[in-house]
Amino acid sequence: MLAHLSIRNYLLVESVELDFAPGLTVLTGETGAGKSILVDALALALGDRAEGGVVRGGAARAEISAEFIIDGLPQLAAWLNEAGFASDDGALILRRVIDAGGRSRAFINGSAAPLAQLKDAAEFLLDIHGQHAHHALLRPQAQREVLDAYAGAQQQAAAVAAAWRDWQAARQHRLEAETHGQARQIEREGLSLAVEELRALGDDLARWDEIQTEHARLAHVTTLLEGSHALIQGLDEGEASVSSQLGEMSVRLDAMQAVDDSLKDVATLLNSASADLAEAVHALRRYAGHLNLDPERLSELDRLLADMHRLARKHRVQPDALAGLLGQFQTRLADLAASDDLDALRAAEDADWAHYQTAATQLSALRGKAATALSKQVTAAMHELALAGGHIDIVLQPASEPRAHGLEDVAFLVASHPGLPPGPLAKVASGGELSRISLAIQTALSGVAGVPTLIFDEVDVGIGGSAAEAVGRRLARLGETRQVLVITHLPQVAARGAQHLCVAKQASGGIVSSNISLLGEDARVEEIARMLGGLKITATTRQHAAEMLAG
Repeated sequence: MLAHLSIRNYLLVESVELDFAPGLTVLTGETGAGKSILVDALALALGDRAEGGVVRGGAARAEISAEFIIDGLPQLAAWLNEAGFASDDGALILRRVIDAGGRSRAFINGSAAPLAQLKDAAEFLLDIHGQHAHHALLRPQAQREVLDAYAGAQQQAAAVAAAWRDWQAARQHRLEAETHGQARQIEREGLSLAVEELRALGDDLARWDEIQTEHARLAHVTTLLEGSHALIQGLDEGEASVSSQLGEMSVRLDAMQAVDDSLKDVATLLNSASADLAEAVHALRRYAGHLNLDPERLSELDRLLADMHRLARKHRVQPDALAGLLGQFQTRLADLAASDDLDALRAAEDADWAHYQTAATQLSALRGKAATALSKQVTAAMHELALAGGHIDIVLQPASEPRAHGLEDVAFLVASHPGLPPGPLAKVASGGELSRISLAIQTALSGVAGVPTLIFDEVDVGIGGSAAEAVGRRLARLGETRQVLVITHLPQVAARGAQHLCVAKQASGGIVSSNISLLGEDARVEEIARMLGGLKITATTRQHAAEMLAG
């Protein structure tokens, strides 16, 4: 629900801070005092277009901030989380700043946001009913959603939409298979040849590094053998080999150590060098023993590497990526095989179509039953709300083709007076009539889910007496399940409010301002008395006002 509204430097308002309560809140004031300022400012916070002319004279910018409590709105919470605007305290703050040049900025929970996201968030929060604002009921989609809500068919409608998407996807797959069959055949033949060439390399396809190492060794085996033998000869086998010289040096050092024992460490190091040399010679002999000239294997590796380089160039990849490429080609071949099975594709499409038809037919039945009941209920309410003789017909019109929302379109057709043919809401009902029809519909929907806050502007235009009483009762009844804000000039409506705001103009230093304040008990009596008696308020009108508030 709407918890707080802050307005600064907007039109005639310098600064206003308003807290809101659940239930019915009424807003009153003399003609021209600026009662619609609150609604217009709130609409800006919800994403309406703004102009620089809304900035109060002499101010650099106007600021409007609306805080909502969003407990119990999991879809909105999920949307905020996904969009990166989540809050930990269960609150949502929409803020709008408009400078004198007409540029504006928008914020959601303190983060900058485009206007489109403000409007998206507003869809979860609030509906404004009146001639000064956009109105959800004028949209065919909203009329359909109202009927589905009344019928308790939202889940069925979602199931129909999902079934329609599945059917469309299956149909598209079948059409593509039929239309592009020749292209698929060409692609499949090319892929089959490529897979055959890659498979011919066998397990070697994934051994690129190992094969390169083996090839390098075989290609240089003669050089490696000659080098190994030369090292062995120089280290151990020749007359002047390193090992012979180390042996002679060890004998001399032993003789020297017998004279001077401080050479013991040097002798130890020399003996260690002799041992390391012997180990190195042993390792070289073992290495040379494994080096064999194998021209056939070398030739085989030459051919294998040439094939791998050729295929890598052909497919424009590195040789070590060929194994992964084979997997990709095999997966694509499997997809093409499935796509070319037209019988299977047609069977899948037929199954999805049958599923959609079943779900859509069930939805149509729910809508048909609910349309009759809702039409009667809203028509009865219209008669109470000074639209006697008027009626609403909720019509299900067969759609030209199956759609995501079902097999029919929903239209709210209304006749506001006896003898008039019913027509679309947007073309037939005036602003005040449309607001009262909306009130009748919202009252009928008060027991089902919907936006938590409703604002009605001019619901009481052109009515009085018992009709005004009926409007007040219905608004109060709606306030039992929703937060309702109504701008009214009727005391019968104002007296039903759980919270009463009053707009008044005041002048100071030649500057006119509008101020909105919350009225206490005594002030409410005075305001209701003013609405009853005009400029001259008597004890009788005050008593009448007090009785209306008590009733």
